[in-house]
Amino acid sequence: MRKINFGAGPSVLPESVLRHAQDELLSYEGKGFSIMEISHRSVVFEELLNTAKKDALELYGFDGNEWEVIFTQGGASLNFAMVGMNFAQDGKPCEYVNTDVWTKKAYKEAQILGLDPVYVASSEDESFSYIPNANFSDNASYAYICSNNTIQGTQYHEYPSTKAPLIIDASSDFFSRKMDFKNAGFVFGGLQKNAGISGLACCFIRKDMIELSKSKNIPSMLKYSTYVDNNSMFNTPPTFALYIFAKVMQWLKDMGGLENIHKKNTQKAELLYSTIQDLPFYTLHAKKEDRSLMNVSFKTPTNELDKLFVSEAEKEGMIGLKGHKLLGGIRASIYNAQNFKNVETLSEFIKNFANKHA
Repeated sequence: MRKINFGAGPSVLPESVLRHAQDELLSYEGKGFSIMEISHRSVVFEELLNTAKKDALELYGFDGNEWEVIFTQGGASLNFAMVGMNFAQDGKPCEYVNTDVWTKKAYKEAQILGLDPVYVASSEDESFSYIPNANFSDNASYAYICSNNTIQGTQYHEYPSTKAPLIIDASSDFFSRKMDFKNAGFVFGGLQKNAGISGLACCFIRKDMIELSKSKNIPSMLKYSTYVDNNSMFNTPPTFALYIFAKVMQWLKDMGGLENIHKKNTQKAELLYSTIQDLPFYTLHAKKEDRSLMNVSFKTPTNELDKLFVSEAEKEGMIGLKGHKLLGGIRASIYNAQNFKNVETLSEFIKNFANKHA
């Protein structure tokens, strides 16, 4: 019997995708070989890759004449450094909004590169429980945000308006909703939360940003233009991770696209938040107006009860509920592939646990 996985990542995948991969493990599309066994430069693999790129653009509504899709290795974390390498311009500040761990990591990489990054806003004053307003400079090299913060459970529900290119780390709410990307120059995310398995990042890059990348004197594998020029196959890419990504893109289309998946995500989040906030036994971390639809962080009255909650939930077949070590408490990640029935199961457990231990 499969567990109900509320882990923050790597996280639950659509069961139909897993079963399809299982069926095709030995014979991809009945061709007599596994997708992991054939050349990434074969016609078969290039067709898979190009279809996945096309589906990704269509799901978000990106214009293929203005945007390219590329896949980088090293997950989102390598992109923390690559963003500064590729997009920083002399005399123009690199500006960040500090919403905790993931923006801090990106900021640190910019410091290592000697780019003198600056925070233009931060929510550290209230334990990163909200999304701060930011005033980016018009002449900034770029304006950097993390759209959803897995640890704290906060999320941008609208992206900030900027004249500088907006850089968006969308790792933990990737492909979960349609958004307005009119200010964006580069959107990226690791796949292991909402769009596939670990080790790979999908990146949408505006074509004028590609030209900026080409002008940089940096190693080939760290230049975004290298990935564009070689269809993300300058070297051998992680072929199975791309295969799973392609299957998830098709699953999202079959589910009715991002508008429909957003409705489902909203319904799940509303049920879970309403259950928790109606019980004084629990405390939600994120402020109401900035709560994430993906990650719900909360606590019981004591650390001991938090631990008991997690262990008792595991006995009921629910895993991955332990909060991040920096925040503690409990965290339920309810990504695209988590179904409403499972969230109902968790909600009932939350009620029963409070009644038992209040």
